[in-house]
Amino acid sequence: MEKTIYIIRHGETELNKNRIIQGSGIDSSLNDTGRQQADAFFHQYANIGFDVVLTSGLKRTHETVAPFINEGVPWEQFVEINEMSWGIYEGKSSTPDLKIDYDAMLTAWKVGDYSARIPEGESAKELADRLLIFINHLKERPEEKILVCSHGRAMRCMMALLENKPLSDMDQFHHSNTGLYLVDYSPDQFVLKIKNDISHLTSLVS
Repeated sequence: MEKTIYIIRHGETELNKNRIIQGSGIDSSLNDTGRQQADAFFHQYANIGFDVVLTSGLKRTHETVAPFINEGVPWEQFVEINEMSWGIYEGKSSTPDLKIDYDAMLTAWKVGDYSARIPEGESAKELADRLLIFINHLKERPEEKILVCSHGRAMRCMMALLENKPLSDMDQFHHSNTGLYLVDYSPDQFVLKIKNDISHLTSLVS
């Protein structure tokens, strides 16, 4: 069945603002800016008539699409689209050790070693494997207009998978808080129509 899928990143949290690593193990809420971003997205897209809202299991995604849920749009949660686990660095600010580990992991990914990971965190392969479970589920859903709310690194990986690109290319997909990727699906083919659109945020004071 053909369908249109709107995929957004959650709104801003205080940890985003303060450049503290969240990942899948930190279940933070939106801050005031994040709630404004969520409201701005709702006001621009409220007339789409979404059939269903799908979020990760983390409350920053729930809160981002709460205006749609509160309007009665059915809502389901999928831990498969939770943010990537950043292991020992979750809840911490950047440090020299973190940068060394992070850069080493990205370098490994770029040459195809998708097993590389932050200590105690997830690898790109593990992230992709669980995202593929969600993508395959998405193909089978009967709804025609679907809103998905996920997370930055998870979305980068998801977009690479949707476009059949190697995981080494995932960093070409940028993400902003409530940035929108618009995806059309016809049997066995996803087509990205819009990438990281934030036009709904133009009314907000930066």
